[in-house]
Amino acid sequence: MTVRIAKSSILSMLPVKLLVAVLLAVASPSYGELVIRVTQGNDQPTKIAIAPIAMGGIQSSEDISAIVEADLARSGLFAPMERRDMLAFPSSASEVYYRDWRLLGAEYLVAGNMRAISEGRYQIEFSLLNVSGQKTVLTHKVSGTSSQMRDLAHLISDKVYEEITGIRGAFSTRLAYVTATRINDVYTYRLNVADADGAREKLVLESGEPIMSPAWSANGKELAYVSFETGRPAIFRQNLVTAQREQLTNFTGLNGAPSWSPDGKKMALVLSKDGNPELYLLDLQTKKFSRLTRHFAIDTEPTWMPDGKHLLFTSDRGGTPQIYKLNIASKATERLTFSGNYNARPSLAPDGRTMAMVHRQRDTFHIASFDLKTGRMIELTETRLDESPTVAPNGAMLMYATKQGDRGVLAAVSLDAGVRYVLPSSSGDVREPAWSPFLR
Repeated sequence: MTVRIAKSSILSMLPVKLLVAVLLAVASPSYGELVIRVTQGNDQPTKIAIAPIAMGGIQSSEDISAIVEADLARSGLFAPMERRDMLAFPSSASEVYYRDWRLLGAEYLVAGNMRAISEGRYQIEFSLLNVSGQKTVLTHKVSGTSSQMRDLAHLISDKVYEEITGIRGAFSTRLAYVTATRINDVYTYRLNVADADGAREKLVLESGEPIMSPAWSANGKELAYVSFETGRPAIFRQNLVTAQREQLTNFTGLNGAPSWSPDGKKMALVLSKDGNPELYLLDLQTKKFSRLTRHFAIDTEPTWMPDGKHLLFTSDRGGTPQIYKLNIASKATERLTFSGNYNARPSLAPDGRTMAMVHRQRDTFHIASFDLKTGRMIELTETRLDESPTVAPNGAMLMYATKQGDRGVLAAVSLDAGVRYVLPSSSGDVREPAWSPFLR
């Protein structure tokens, strides 16, 4: 058995055998970063111009303004102006002639410049200007090294997005996902982490056996996941900076669906060591397990509510897979979903009210949102075989795995279904997305 841990790295309701079969069925050659393709945007996107950052003679392999343009375009809420249509490239607010930008139809303009502030460190000062109001609405500075230029670009995008929409930007977050490679009927599975735009893919773990269910710690420094490298499913945790990892479970039967508590001290997971898949709580300091559910049905896919006192989970105790709420202290359960013959894989938005899930009304699996207060359900996707929803930490978008032709891809949709984009790998299939928390 060959398992490779990357040194420079920053279950579902189905039986185990069937899970492996599903993974094998979607496996095909997969190398390279994800590629963003926006397929649907807002009907009336905000028109914004991102002037090229004045570099002051500083050399960089990254086009910072182009990265900001791509970030804002991917949100679906903005329509960045083509650089070739700009009449000037201002580097500060004092160089802006508002009349020219009004004639071009721009509603907002971003202008900035870079300078060296110390050996190997650089600072970008940028301004966001309201063209129709002829005023500067934001001036901000970000700094970093030459290797952090993409990070600085994403920070600029975050600030611009928040200033205009009132919602915190999530462009500086990361994605974890699993890819599978098949060469001469030999399978290789990789757990990867990349920027939210799919760039700078980093290998976390490579194995000849399936890897599943990546889950971020609350501080964004660790991943938990399921690996079959021991010959049966086991849960591991791994530090993304040091690559140090620890095996957390090694029980006979199912060991799956890890979910970190909001305070990072506990982990909810699924074990069948006592004969039936049940929810358990693992204290990460004492390594003690406590059983949370006792039912003859299958209980799986726990996810924490923000208060750290309740879990959402999937169970077929009502005859079909549905979403339930568990009070950890009292062990009391409450069924939440009744519409449709299949509701599973709950993922909560940060507001603790909006839940994304896999939903089947008739024969097709879609991603739907569900309001925990009103009970309103909205189908968000129109593709087939949609699974594994994960919500961005700002609650604006969710990502999921789906099919495009015969190929597995990641796709994203806004929680109002107005914006969509896809992130296929440059080759092969990609599955099991997990969106990180805010990292700054």
